Amino acid sequence: MTQAQQDPRQADPQPPLPEQSQPPPGLEVEMQPKPDYGEETYQGHGRLEGKSAVITGGDSGIGRAVALAFAREGADVVISYLDEHPDAEETVRVVEASGRRCVAVPGDIGEEAHCQSIVRRVLDELGQLDVLVNNAAHQMLYPSIQEISSEEWDKTFRTNIYSMFWLSKAALPHMSPGGTIINTTSVEAYQPKPPLLAYATTKGAIVTFTKALAQEAIEQGVRVNAVAPGPVWTPLIAMSYPPDQMPDFGASVPLQRPAQPVEVAPAYVFLASQESSYVTAEVLGVTGGKLLPGG
Repeated sequence: MTQAQQDPRQADPQPPLPEQSQPPPGLEVEMQPKPDYGEETYQGHGRLEGKSAVITGGDSGIGRAVALAFAREGADVVISYLDEHPDAEETVRVVEASGRRCVAVPGDIGEEAHCQSIVRRVLDELGQLDVLVNNAAHQMLYPSIQEISSEEWDKTFRTNIYSMFWLSKAALPHMSPGGTIINTTSVEAYQPKPPLLAYATTKGAIVTFTKALAQEAIEQGVRVNAVAPGPVWTPLIAMSYPPDQMPDFGASVPLQRPAQPVEVAPAYVFLASQESSYVTAEVLGVTGGKLLPGG
């Protein structure tokens, strides 16, 4: 394991990422270099002791880092993923090695029935639902709006927006006071790049959804917040960006590098824990110094 993987805070400057390409949805096991999700470095302090969480996209990237961090903070987790079985198996391994339960649920969250089944699964197997992390996302880059098909637009919205709506709707009736919903938006919601038109549009909608739902959910004692990452080294990048753009990925932010997933996970721990008990309807940026206007 490299020094940068051992402690991402020492990864500035880091070597340019090598050119690479993967078909959607991408596999972390195929990435070079491997993202650092915190296996060697994340230390828990009991912040989520006795809680149960659902994390979509929990097989890899930010989702895996959050699953590991939650487990080391004392939570059992259900991870939802599409069909990236090798990555999901690794997440299950590290969560269980941390002494917590991990239930892996494959399937397409772009279908309402599957979202409802995820909530039933956590209730059946873990007995309660305290934290919902809507993290899974789909993105592809297109040079022009003319090249985005209706099918691609629909897939992006079903994965990024509809699933968040369906899961939140199904989860809220089962969440007790002190529960939390954490959505994953992006710096793209505020400073969108034209090639990410569909993805950026959904991320802007997530900000609005978060702020609106928070006002309703707090009536039952449930807080709703969002995390807005900047560039993060995940399979989503390896499978969607052109290979020749890899070496410069993340170089435009003040820290001049992409984040590792382990650097983003603590934001989710904070928002899931009682340490953020007075925080709701908020967007927490983890952007490497890139500002979030209006956030």
